[in-house]
Amino acid sequence: MNGLLIGRFQPFHLGHLAAVKFALDNVDHLSIGIGSSNKFNEKRNPFTADERKEMILSSLDAADKGRIQIYYVPDVNDHSRWTFHVDSIIPTYDIVFSNDEFTQELYAKRGIKVVPVPLKQREILSGTDIREKIAAGQKWDDLVPDGTKRVLLKINAPQRLKNL
Repeated sequence: MNGLLIGRFQPFHLGHLAAVKFALDNVDHLSIGIGSSNKFNEKRNPFTADERKEMILSSLDAADKGRIQIYYVPDVNDHSRWTFHVDSIIPTYDIVFSNDEFTQELYAKRGIKVVPVPLKQREILSGTDIREKIAAGQKWDDLVPDGTKRVLLKINAPQRLKNL
């Protein structure tokens, strides 16, 4: 069975890693869609799609990497066409993993099974909060996998986020 998990991953944090692991426990192969892939260098979307892909890949072990494919999903700004746009990019999938109510609704209308992902420490694992901590010079590195931490330090994320 093939699954789909879409997120912005700004940045890829421990909650995202738990979501990937949960999805992999339920499917043979997982397509990961990097949403808003056409957006970067913005306060809400500071990292490029390539940087986010590197964060994901550097955070997974070899066995998990062998079971995933990563795709870029740019915004189309048309909710009625969005799931069909995703289908034009990502190969066939049987199940979608999402906690987003709107995403669940859009896929349910098409008869595609959507499985909610158990949220891991949602009160502290939020991309917005992590970006704010990085920009403010607060402790953040325990909220992301080691691979993401290495990428964020390599690209000088603290300075980039301060400048945005």
